[in-house]
Amino acid sequence: MSRIMDKVLGFMGFEEEEVEILDNEEIMVNDDDAGKKKKSGNLFSLHSQKNIRVVVCEPRIFEDCQLIADNLKNRRPVVINLEEADKELAKRVVDFISGATYALNGSMQKVGNGIFLFVPSNIDIAGEIRGSERDKDKDKGLFTWIR
Repeated sequence: MSRIMDKVLGFMGFEEEEVEILDNEEIMVNDDDAGKKKKSGNLFSLHSQKNIRVVVCEPRIFEDCQLIADNLKNRRPVVINLEEADKELAKRVVDFISGATYALNGSMQKVGNGIFLFVPSNIDIAGEIRGSERDKDKDKGLFTWIR
């Protein structure tokens, strides 16, 4: 899983960014950085882009979709791992999150077998990950509706 995340983050240009992982009901928030500000004479940072957190989740029930959509509404990219989900749940999750992404003018990209990247409109996905024929055959069993 970490290799896929490294590919996704490298693909998006965020190789050294923090990754926030969500379970069913747990939300991890790191507020340590908010309270720490260094004062330094006349020095300033040339890095003007705000840190972007990528949310990684494995929905177990359909109700987890609301948390995923909320992250998209808050302009955070989301990686969804549906490898262990049953076929019906996986289809419903992809349909729901695809609709939310479309409504927010975002985009989606299939990253691997049962792994999808959904990004809001403030992030562009450049390029396309092409799988081997073997991976395409694997996907046909679970994700037959996705080309």
